[in-house]
Amino acid sequence: MTKLFGIQYLRAVAALAVVVFHAAERSGQHFAVGMAGVDIFFVISGFVMWVLASTRPVSMGAFYRDRLLRVAPLYWIVTLIMAVGALAGLFPRIQLTADHVAASLAFIPHRSPSNGEIWPLLVQGWTLNLEMFFYLIFGLVLLLPRQRRLPALSTVFVGLVLAGWYFRPVDPIPATFTRPIILEFLCGAILGKLWLDGRLLGRAMGTVAIAVACAGFTALAFFPRPLDELFFGLLAIALVAGAVSVEKSGPIRRWPWLSYLGDASYSIYLWHTLAISVAAKTSEILSLGALPTLVLGVTGGTALGILSYELLEKPLLTLVKSRRRAGAKASIKPRSSEAG
Repeated sequence: MTKLFGIQYLRAVAALAVVVFHAAERSGQHFAVGMAGVDIFFVISGFVMWVLASTRPVSMGAFYRDRLLRVAPLYWIVTLIMAVGALAGLFPRIQLTADHVAASLAFIPHRSPSNGEIWPLLVQGWTLNLEMFFYLIFGLVLLLPRQRRLPALSTVFVGLVLAGWYFRPVDPIPATFTRPIILEFLCGAILGKLWLDGRLLGRAMGTVAIAVACAGFTALAFFPRPLDELFFGLLAIALVAGAVSVEKSGPIRRWPWLSYLGDASYSIYLWHTLAISVAAKTSEILSLGALPTLVLGVTGGTALGILSYELLEKPLLTLVKSRRRAGAKASIKPRSSEAG
């Protein structure tokens, strides 16, 4: 899949929005609209997975392997650092239990012993529980003929949301995997199909969709309301649809720094809360005000994420790609010898 700069830019914006949300929370301010970064990530994920699976052959096993290697190692590193830090007393609010740590590492929803919320040890990891669930279902759908994949995916996700609406489950696993937010993955996949079929909005209407989404998010920033997955989801869908529509109609300007932040967005998303915690503690010691605390948290969270991207994520990705190429060459050699 050719790199889409619009998607890269949205990844960067989504990650930074979440960073500002958490930094504002720790500095006594409010930026609830920043949580919409998660919704943007989910729509992008559905879009990218659909396009990748439709433009190159991929088996269910290879899909699961690639997704696990892409998501899990870095998440496991951060989670284990959190566990060690909690044992060392660096995070006094965290209560550790073996089952909670194990569930966190396995992407299984579990109530936190610290506050009773359905959160893993690394709080923002709740989104990865949903992400991995989407991958699980998407991999199974790959077993079907191409023309049946989207109807099957739609049936499963809409059915789960309807079941959640009807039964109102409280157990962590069904309560998590029947949330309406999972429909954002489905909508992203639908956008991916429309994009491949050339049936998305043109440049003009795509620009309008982006403007409407930005206006909606801006309004939420100035007139905050309770977190609403439906409203956030609709704006995220409009934003992603507009971005890919504009780029489908012709090249868009390249901003290397923003594209780089898009590449580093996963590391930024995973690591930023650790730096924000340090920033909040430093501000408390130095008696800094709310604004310096916010700036310190955002800067530190972004910088730590970039550091992780350079020192951990990029080497891990290089290792995975090299092993994948080696495996592909090994599978070709026997055929070549037989042919000779």
